Amino acid sequence: MTSETPATRRVLVAKPRGYCAGVDRAVQTVEKALELYGAPIYVRKQIVHNTHVVKTLEDRGAIFVEETEEVPEGAIVVFSAHGVAPVVHEEAARRSLKTIDATCPLVTKVHNEAKRFAAADYDILLIGHEGHEEVEGTAGEAPAHIQLVDGLDGVRGVQVRDPERVVWLSQTTLSVDETTETVTRLRERFPNLIDPPSDDICYATQNRQVAVKEIAQEAQLVIVVGSTNSSNSKRLVEVALDAGADASYLVDNASYIQDEWLEGVTTVGVTSGASVPEELVDGVLARLAGHGFADVQEVESVPESVRFALPHELRRGLRANAR
Repeated sequence: MTSETPATRRVLVAKPRGYCAGVDRAVQTVEKALELYGAPIYVRKQIVHNTHVVKTLEDRGAIFVEETEEVPEGAIVVFSAHGVAPVVHEEAARRSLKTIDATCPLVTKVHNEAKRFAAADYDILLIGHEGHEEVEGTAGEAPAHIQLVDGLDGVRGVQVRDPERVVWLSQTTLSVDETTETVTRLRERFPNLIDPPSDDICYATQNRQVAVKEIAQEAQLVIVVGSTNSSNSKRLVEVALDAGADASYLVDNASYIQDEWLEGVTTVGVTSGASVPEELVDGVLARLAGHGFADVQEVESVPESVRFALPHELRRGLRANAR
């Protein structure tokens, strides 16, 4: 084994990383709702896919439920950043729930595309992962017109009514490369497949993948901070490996890092999924510093400045409270 000193060990930290505008908006929505209305505030599903964020909000008085039927009648419920199907809004109305919709505006855009193409009687091929909340919400907009295509294996089973009237949409958090490959395979079967009016892969997913590709070219090991139920975080691991990293691991926090991962490694790349607060990255950097990785360099690939306003229901409440 080559001799190493702390000076030879470095960390390349990807930028952008961590919270995207949609996640920041969703987390702020729950925080502001708790301030405005007091605990408890109910949240349908995890507000974002990160265990630390969910636990922090639970400690402040948020109660996470799987379905609206678990929310007491007349209570306040926040819908997560991943979006919900129309039937969920209908159920909430039947139970007289006060709803605050924290769906990411980019997910809402895909919902609107689904409704528009369904109204025009197109078959819609939704590229995404079965069981993911975003997919369930989008598919619920037009279940008679939408069929899920879960990766390349899902292409073979697609059946359409008219090959001339087929469009594809996508779960926003997928790998850019993965989606492109699936669309290419679909187009082999349906040459006149229509693209959505704009790229459905969200800017944050794409930017974080571009950033991790850059650091993976120089890093032997890439550590991705994120939870296992976070689609975009898991994709970052795959992208890092495809881009040249010898190894890449997904960790919820610094305690998940195993010492043997660092043996013989001189350059570690670090990034985080779009639902991850920066304090978890700081913890990873501190753990690495304890192993001699004291030289930390931030590598910025794409400037990012997108911000989203809070949900209108919450803004209305905040304005009324300020009077």
